[in-house]
Amino acid sequence: MVDIGGRRLHLQVAGSGCPTVVLESGIAASSLNWALVRKLVATFTTVVSYDRAGFGWSDAPTHGCTAADAARDLAALLDRTDAAGPFVLVGHSFGGLIGRVFQQQYPERVAGMILVDPIARVEWRNLSGPRQKTLARGVRLSRRGAVLARLGVVRMALNALMGGSRLVPKLIARASAGRGAGVMERLTAEVRKMPKELWPAIASHWSQTRSFLAMADALENLPRSVMQIEEGRPMGEMPLVVLSASTAAPEVLREHREEARLSRRGEHGVVTNAGHWIQLDDPQAVADAIERVVGIVRSLTVASR
Repeated sequence: MVDIGGRRLHLQVAGSGCPTVVLESGIAASSLNWALVRKLVATFTTVVSYDRAGFGWSDAPTHGCTAADAARDLAALLDRTDAAGPFVLVGHSFGGLIGRVFQQQYPERVAGMILVDPIARVEWRNLSGPRQKTLARGVRLSRRGAVLARLGVVRMALNALMGGSRLVPKLIARASAGRGAGVMERLTAEVRKMPKELWPAIASHWSQTRSFLAMADALENLPRSVMQIEEGRPMGEMPLVVLSASTAAPEVLREHREEARLSRRGEHGVVTNAGHWIQLDDPQAVADAIERVVGIVRSLTVASR
């Protein structure tokens, strides 16, 4: 637990060597979602994963939950660790947005970047009626989830899941949440993708009211976060890999390809048979991309000496 100025963030460090890889989670995820990738990356360099304010074991935020807020927290966290920079940033979904904002605010601290199915900003920049309703519904369901967590319903459903039941969590969710049952069903679907030994930790995370409230805040601020990036700003020679899910829509793939072109060392790839949670569906593909970028950063470091 690292104090960043009156608040503590939960940090995990594994492996050894430079450059240090920093793993940034999606909009409602904790460091647990990187468990499979972290284990692979630790075999060839130092890897850092952490929980953003309000998620996992970190204290609740005292500020908004925009990408810029998270980038400032990350900078403060890295200042208080022994990990040496510049860093290789790896961001999944909303975490990719944070990585981009961090790189633009602190370019000297970033040596390379891997974006794992990054959030498609084109979908959230100019909210249409249907998209606005989808976002508002996500906020409502997140706040509904906070109530269910406070009442102990989330823990009950996840404990039933860990006990081997698939039906009980669904019945509990539908009986207690009504139209908000989607929150519980999505959570149990996410849990099933994780290694079973992590299920108790995931259940603990999602049994906390603050996790749902932080998720609601982040969703509510999503359009604002998207506008915090300076679109089209080049990354020069910085190694960059953008990975897309095989299920990504054509307009999302187009944005991902354009993002990869921001660096003269950029590359784009589609991970076969992987959905949005690429780090869970194919952790080796993510680790391989990280290893490629780490190798380039090391060769550039040697050449500059």
